[in-house]
Amino acid sequence: MQQKEPSRIRILIVDDHPVVRAGLTSMLATQPGLAVIGSASSGEEALMMLDQHETDLILLDLRMPGMDGLTTMRAIAKRNLAPKVIVLTSFETDEDIYRAVQAGARGYLLKNTQQNEIVDAIRAVHLGKRHIPQRIAARLADRMTRSNLTVRELEILEMLAKGLTNKQIGIALGISDNTARNHVNSIIEKLEVADRTEAATAAIQQGIIHVGTT
Repeated sequence: MQQKEPSRIRILIVDDHPVVRAGLTSMLATQPGLAVIGSASSGEEALMMLDQHETDLILLDLRMPGMDGLTTMRAIAKRNLAPKVIVLTSFETDEDIYRAVQAGARGYLLKNTQQNEIVDAIRAVHLGKRHIPQRIAARLADRMTRSNLTVRELEILEMLAKGLTNKQIGIALGISDNTARNHVNSIIEKLEVADRTEAATAAIQQGIIHVGTT
């Protein structure tokens, strides 16, 4: 009696850099039990490919033109039998990690991760486990202890990063100087920093706001 061939983990690679896609495809092709069913350069293309190919797991970049990784994950989560997602990115800010896990990522790896760990992560996540390296997990735990900023506070943080005063923020948002000051004080308290300048710096470093990144 002929033995049934064991099923392989069907993987979709989503990254806007062709060299990364080619490198991952070549690397994973040598691994037993893994099969790259395709690669996509954007979130939009990834969703179209999911309509065409049965997929078990997605290796997903966070920062892409058009539909970014977080938006893509949220769209994937709405699908029936949604594939599991491992984020594979160059970014490890507290906010990137937190938002990715909130959006449904089961794993979070940096692009300089060793080949064997990427393969181990794929196998673990496919089995329903999580794979978040200790350093990343520590940053996630630290982020989860902080209060979330409101949409208005995020708007004001962007303005703080551009050097706007409370008066300028008030004019831009149609609120009083005092209300703008209260928002700034709330931001400072939530980020556990000393002043507005430190708040803007911390927000950029933690990935809460992005300045000049793609």
